[in-house]
Amino acid sequence: MTTHPQSTDLDSPAAALTDQRIVVLDFGSQYAQLIARRVREQNVYCQIVRHDITAERIKELAPQGVILSGGPSSVYEEGAPQIDTAIFDLGIPILGICYGMQVACQALGGSVDNTPSREFGRAQCEFVDRDSIFKGMDSSEQVWMSHGDQVSQIADQFTVMAKTATCPYAAIRHVSRPVFGMQFHPEVTHTPNGGQILGNFVREVCGCDGTWKLDDFANAAIETIRAQVGNKRVICGLSGGVDSSVVAALLYKAIGPQLSCILVDNGLLRKNEQQLVINEFSSHFKTDLRVVNAENQFLADLAGIDEPQEKRRRIGHAFIECFKAEAEKIEDAHFLAQGTLYPDVIESGADKDGPAATIKLHHNVGGLPEELGFELIEPLRDLFKDEVRRLGLELGLPEQLVWRHPFPGPGLAVRCLGEVTRDKLVVLREADAIVVDEIEKAGLYRDTSQAFAVLLPVQSVGVMGDARTYDNAVAVRCVNTDDFMTADWSHLPYDLLAQISTRIINEVKGVNRVCYDISSKPPATIEWE
Repeated sequence: MTTHPQSTDLDSPAAALTDQRIVVLDFGSQYAQLIARRVREQNVYCQIVRHDITAERIKELAPQGVILSGGPSSVYEEGAPQIDTAIFDLGIPILGICYGMQVACQALGGSVDNTPSREFGRAQCEFVDRDSIFKGMDSSEQVWMSHGDQVSQIADQFTVMAKTATCPYAAIRHVSRPVFGMQFHPEVTHTPNGGQILGNFVREVCGCDGTWKLDDFANAAIETIRAQVGNKRVICGLSGGVDSSVVAALLYKAIGPQLSCILVDNGLLRKNEQQLVINEFSSHFKTDLRVVNAENQFLADLAGIDEPQEKRRRIGHAFIECFKAEAEKIEDAHFLAQGTLYPDVIESGADKDGPAATIKLHHNVGGLPEELGFELIEPLRDLFKDEVRRLGLELGLPEQLVWRHPFPGPGLAVRCLGEVTRDKLVVLREADAIVVDEIEKAGLYRDTSQAFAVLLPVQSVGVMGDARTYDNAVAVRCVNTDDFMTADWSHLPYDLLAQISTRIINEVKGVNRVCYDISSKPPATIEWE
C-alpha cells in the first residue's frame, strides 16, 4: 500500500479518506471525467491530471495506477499531445484508452496510422486473453469504438488481448511491464461490461482494495471546515440547487450559527423558486438567511443583449455586485463558501495538476472571492454531481431537494433565446413549470435527468378560436443521462407530450406551437445556449 507525502494539494477531505488513488492523464477526451467517475464507483479515489504532467510529479502523487484517456488528436501529427515517457519506467500500472493506447504504443516502439476501417459506435470484440483486465469476460462481447486512427503495428514486447473484425489490436498488453491498452472505451455505458474491465484494472492489476467510501466524506469535510474557520463567520450563496444546499448543510453541521446565507433573486429563477428556497432552508437550518431582490438590475444589464456568452458575462458581473453589497452588511465575515464541483475545477483550468485548457467560464471558480476579499471554502470541489447527491442524503436533506434537476447558473436567460425581457420570462417561466409539473404527475421526474422549456426567438402562424395567430414557439427539452457528459433525449410517452403541449398552448398566453427536442449529446448540448 502506497502512502502519499503530506502536501496541501493532497489533503482534501475526499483524498484524505484513503492512501490509494488512480490518476487519469487527460488528452482532451470528452470522456475523461467519466473514466474518473467509473473508477470511483469501484470505491477507489481518482483524480484527473494534465497529459503533460511530469514523471517526477506522478511520483509525488504516488498513485496505484495511471489511466491515459482518449483524445481528438492524431498522435503522429505535429503538436499532438504527448506524454513524459519516463512515466513508463516508474513501474506503476498503466492503462491506455483509445488515444492513450496509441500514445503508449508509439512511445514503446509501435506504430499508429490512419485507417480506412474507422469504427464509430458499437462493435463486437473477441477476447483472446481473458486474464487480468479481462477476467470474467465472455469470449465475445459488445464494446464502444470511437476512432479514426488505430495501432497498425505493435512492438515485440506486446501481445494481443482482443480484436474486432477491423481492428486487430483492439486490446494489448506489455509482456514485462504493467502496461495495457485498449482501442475501445470501457468507461461508456455502451460497453456493457466496461465497469468490470476498469474494476479489474484498479483491483486486480493496481492492487486497490476499494477503501474510499463517500459515506465517510461528511465527517472529514466537517472537521476540515472547523479547522479552517475557527470562530470566524462564513457566507454561503444559495441558489436552490443541490450543490449550494449540500454546502450549506455541511457548514451548518460544522459551524452552526457562524453561517450566513445569501440568495440573490436575479429574476431569472424558475417559478416560485425564491419561496421554495426559503421554505426548504427554514425547514432544515436555523441560521441567518438574506434575500436580495435584484430582478430590475439584472434585466437592465441584459437589455438589448442576445449573444449567449455576453449574457453570461453580464449576469456574473451583476451577481458579484449584488452579492458584494449584501455581504458587506455582514459583520466579521471572513470566508466565502461555494458549491464548486470537480468538473467545474477541471473545466475551468483551476487545478494545479489538472488540464490546462479552459473549456468554460465558471463564476464559482476563482474571481468571486478575489472580488469580495474573502478566503474561499469549497468543500465539494473533489466530488462529481452524483456523489454530491449521495452526500446530501447522508446529511439528511429531503429527496425532493437532492434530486432536483440541474438548473444553469445564468438561469432562464440561457433558455430564453435572443434578448431577455420581462415579458418573455413570464411566458418561459409558465411553460417551464407546466413541463415539470406534467412529468412529475406522470411519475417520471426521477426517471429523467433534466427537463425544461426553451422560448425560441421565432413566431409561427396558428389558429386559435377561429382566429389567425402569430405567436411564440416553445421547445421542450428532456434528457436521460448518468453523467451529463453524454445524454440521450427522453422517449416520453406520446400522451404525456400531448398533454404538455395542450396545457402550454391553452394556459400560456402568447404560445401557439410546442416542439420536442430529440437531439442527443453529442452532437447537441443539453442546454440551448
